[in-house]
Amino acid sequence: MLFEKIGRNDPCWCGSGKKYKQCHEEFDNKIRAAKLRGHKVPTHKMIKTPEQIDGIREAGKVNNAVLDEVAAKIKLGMTTQEIDDIVSETTKKLGGICAPLNYEKFPKSVCTSINDQVCHGIPSTEDVLEDGDIVNVDCTTIYKGFYADASRMFCIGNVEPEDKKLVDDVKEMVNRGIKETKPWGYLGDIGQVINDYAKANGYSVVREIGGHGVGLEFHEDPWVSYVTRKGTDYLLAPGMVFTIEPMVNFGEPEVYVDEDNDWTVYTEDGSYSAQWEVTIAVTENGNEVLAW
Repeated sequence: MLFEKIGRNDPCWCGSGKKYKQCHEEFDNKIRAAKLRGHKVPTHKMIKTPEQIDGIREAGKVNNAVLDEVAAKIKLGMTTQEIDDIVSETTKKLGGICAPLNYEKFPKSVCTSINDQVCHGIPSTEDVLEDGDIVNVDCTTIYKGFYADASRMFCIGNVEPEDKKLVDDVKEMVNRGIKETKPWGYLGDIGQVINDYAKANGYSVVREIGGHGVGLEFHEDPWVSYVTRKGTDYLLAPGMVFTIEPMVNFGEPEVYVDEDNDWTVYTEDGSYSAQWEVTIAVTENGNEVLAW
C-alpha cells in the first residue's frame, strides 16, 4: 500500500490537528490516482509541513547570506581555503552550522570546484584562483535543525567569452527548471527543459550526479535527474522540497572521481563544467525558491 489506511475522521497524518477529510484526504487521492496511472509518487515522508518549510526558509536566508559574503570577497589570487574560511566564519556568526564539514569524512565546510572540476572540490591553500577561472561555491547550511543547499558560479578576472556563456547558460537552465516546478507536474518536466536547453547550446548534462530532496536531512528522496523526459519521474506534490542543480559540461558528459581524495569529480575530457543550485519548494500555486 502507498499509505497506511487513515479514517476520514481520524487526525491527519501531517500533524495539523485537523480531521483527515478536512486536510490531506483529497491530496492523497490525487497521489493514488497518479500511482494507478503508473507514475512514481511521493511518500508522506517526502512532504514537508508548512512549519518545516518555514524552518528551511530560515536556513535558506542564512545560506544566502553566506554566499553573498563570498560574492563580496571572492577575488583573483584568493585561495579556495580562504573561501572556506569565509563560509565557516560567516555561518558561525549567523548561528548556523556548515553541513559539509565531516559529512561522510568530507574535510571542509564548503565545496569549491574550479574549471574542469564538476563538483565536490576540496578547498586548499594550494588552489589559487587565477585569471580566467570559473569556480562553483556550493554551500549547505544547517540552521535550527533545518537544511538549505545552494551554489553559485563566479568568474575570476578575464574569463573567455565561451566560458562566461557556459556559466550564464547554466543559470538560465536553472531558471527554466524553476518555471517548470509546478504542483501536480513531474520531475521529468524539469529534467527535459534543462537538457533541451543544454543540447541546443552544444553542452552535455552529467548523468550520474543530480539534485536531491533536502530540508530535514542533507540528502533525502527524491533523486533529481536532468536527463529525464517530460511527464515522467516523480509526481510533484505541494510540500516537496528538493534542489535543482544541473552539472553541465562544455564537452562530453563523462566524469570521474579523483582517486587521491575520493571526492572531487572531474570531466573526463578536461572540458569546463558549470553548476548553479537552488533549494525549491513545490507550493499549492507554483513554487518558492528557499535558497539561492
